[in-house]
Amino acid sequence: MHTPPFLLQALVYLGAAVIAVPLFKRLGLGSVLGYLVAGLVIGPFGLKLIPDVESVLQISELGVVLLLFLVGLELNPQRLWAMRRAIFGLGGLQVLVTISVVTLLSRLTKLDWPVCVVMGMAASMSSTAIALQILNERSLLKTSAGQSAFSVALFQDLAVVPLMLALTLLSPDNANQPLFNWAKMGIAIGLITAMIVGGRLILKPLFRIVAKTGMREIFIACALLLIVGSALLTASVGLSMALGSFLAGVLLADSEYRMELEVDIDPFKGLLLGLFFIAVGMSIDVGLITKQPLLIISLAIAVVAIKFAILRGLGRFFKLCRADGWVFAIVISQVGEFAFVLTSVAQTEKVLNLSQAALVNAVVAFSMLTTPLLMVLYLKFIAPRLASAIGSRPPEIFQEQQPVIIAGVGRFGQIIGRVLQAKNIPVTLIDVDPNQLELLERFGWKTHYGDARRPDVLEAAGIHQARLIVLAMDDTDAVLETARYLKEHFPKVKIIARARSRVNAFELIPLGVTAVRETFESSLKGAQEALVAMGIAPEEARTNVQTFRQHDETLLVEMAGKQGDQSKLIASAERSRELLRNLLTDEKTRT
Repeated sequence: MHTPPFLLQALVYLGAAVIAVPLFKRLGLGSVLGYLVAGLVIGPFGLKLIPDVESVLQISELGVVLLLFLVGLELNPQRLWAMRRAIFGLGGLQVLVTISVVTLLSRLTKLDWPVCVVMGMAASMSSTAIALQILNERSLLKTSAGQSAFSVALFQDLAVVPLMLALTLLSPDNANQPLFNWAKMGIAIGLITAMIVGGRLILKPLFRIVAKTGMREIFIACALLLIVGSALLTASVGLSMALGSFLAGVLLADSEYRMELEVDIDPFKGLLLGLFFIAVGMSIDVGLITKQPLLIISLAIAVVAIKFAILRGLGRFFKLCRADGWVFAIVISQVGEFAFVLTSVAQTEKVLNLSQAALVNAVVAFSMLTTPLLMVLYLKFIAPRLASAIGSRPPEIFQEQQPVIIAGVGRFGQIIGRVLQAKNIPVTLIDVDPNQLELLERFGWKTHYGDARRPDVLEAAGIHQARLIVLAMDDTDAVLETARYLKEHFPKVKIIARARSRVNAFELIPLGVTAVRETFESSLKGAQEALVAMGIAPEEARTNVQTFRQHDETLLVEMAGKQGDQSKLIASAERSRELLRNLLTDEKTRT
């Protein structure tokens, strides 16, 4: 019986991913490196299980297209406009500075100027797919570092067309041609304008009609049609396919279909993006690397180091804090897939010869392997030191000492602060996250930088005169450590502590601290609504939930005294379930 080749290839891809990615995740190296190494092993330069890399790479690019569509869904036009300084300022400077520096350094090797410029252009590109995957994996995309990295990657996508057009000037066959083909530029700008205007008018009514069919598969087909169609439109005028899908996502970011689109497209994105990374790994020419290992590895490390230094400098110029600056510089320090496009065009225009293009492509591919490794090294060695450095900074001078101190001004601490200030009760706000403090100050909050675990910070904040301190930090260990210190040295100060879990509350209650479970009240509200939805009368549901609240708070205190004895905790939990069932049954009988 004949077995279709595509099934065997699919088996190889899926098997390589299932083996490599969990292994690399378990080792703490991340999924991207797992995919890249898997591709390296099964590709034509490894075990030769998959001979044709080019066709796979073309199909897998759809994963990058879907990724940019989902990113666009998170950015409505107003938010995108608010990011214009980062996109055109930070992104523009990164491209220009990288091209200039790499070109000048390449010239020192006595290469021709056109070749040096091509190398500078290639080095200025970063891998959007690798950067966004790492940021998503570490939940860093919405941080200042993540948004800055995304802005630079987006500008690079926009810059591909001008750079490709500029390559025509470097060609020996087109020495007398103008720098830009203004007709092509006009067509590209006109197409983007038409997509934006047409999309605003057509997309929402189209999805409304499709949604009324009630057929999920047709809704998904419509979404994929939009994504692929937008990608092909931009590709037809020489723009990035990812840019087209990104624009489609932005146009639907403020629509009522955004959430459904995210849920439907995400599985396709994950699989195809993994295939893309495998294909990149397969394209690494191991033969060329083994012939000239020192040259290729040295060039790749040198390019990554140069880009990292440039990005760190730009991060400081644009006021990124140290931790964000490190993450920003690491995630886009590699050379990206668009460098392959530029070297291909340069080869067609006879700016690079075959051996030069192969060397550049090998350096580009090898540089992609460095980013996951650099992120692992950063998280293991650099991030803890940055945290220590923050803790060793001298405390900020507090101009006024208030009766209430709130340590940690995230989602929990902010609400408490707003209520107290609304009642004209003055508070002192402390946090160790400079980004959070900067955000709050934009909204008119007076905040102070400091780590509440440090006695000198507490004293500077006025703990001797304070009547109440709210420990609302994200770090549960920090909350517990600070509560213990306060109970020992300032027993008269009332302490309200944020408990992120029931176990956390068990640790705080024996200290005499008022432990507030951050999700408890909202969960009770949800339970009440659930009872009503199931046909129970609203008044009975309210009474049931109130009974549960009193029962659970009593149980919490009881179980807090049994910490460390798991058998007693389990026995208490079992008894409490039966008792609660009886209590609610008695209530139903009475009503």
